[in-house]
Amino acid sequence: MFGKFAMHKNEKGQTALETAIILIAFVVVASVFAFTILSAGSSSTEKGKQAIQAGLEGVQSSMNIKGSVIAQGSGGNVDDIIFTLSLVAGGSPVNMSTADKEVVIGYKDAEQFENDVSWDIAWIVSKQTPADDLLEEGELAELTVDLGSLGTPLSANTAFNLEIKPPKGAVLNLNRTTPAAIQPVMDLN
Repeated sequence: MFGKFAMHKNEKGQTALETAIILIAFVVVASVFAFTILSAGSSSTEKGKQAIQAGLEGVQSSMNIKGSVIAQGSGGNVDDIIFTLSLVAGGSPVNMSTADKEVVIGYKDAEQFENDVSWDIAWIVSKQTPADDLLEEGELAELTVDLGSLGTPLSANTAFNLEIKPPKGAVLNLNRTTPAAIQPVMDLN
């Protein structure tokens, strides 16, 4: 019986060693877990940043209307709409070539919808001599939208919408109403 007590005598060191081993194991497991969580957090933050950037590119319009919108009319109908476009600050260049047709202009009013009306471009301010087809920062392009091919001509007191659709970015809407009397040149406020 005496040998039995001697065998279990002074086990305090064993308990402290076992506790230290368990504590070290917990710390190692916790650090591996923390590394995994931080890595996943960094990855999801980067994916979130990319999603926000892509969303901003889709929402922000890359072009802006500068100055007045002019309507040219004859015979009681509007034949052409003329306005000036510029690039928004920090916007990417837009190919304004009429041959490549990257920018599409749509027309709609209460009577009709045309997804692709013809338009022409004249460069007011261009960085290139001769002007290239890219609308770049600091440049101004005058667009003339031909409404002569509409099924129902645009007449007096008619609300209409032009949608300028670039290949990237949001659609630029131009909402106007024609005046009560059609003149040869009208400023559409």
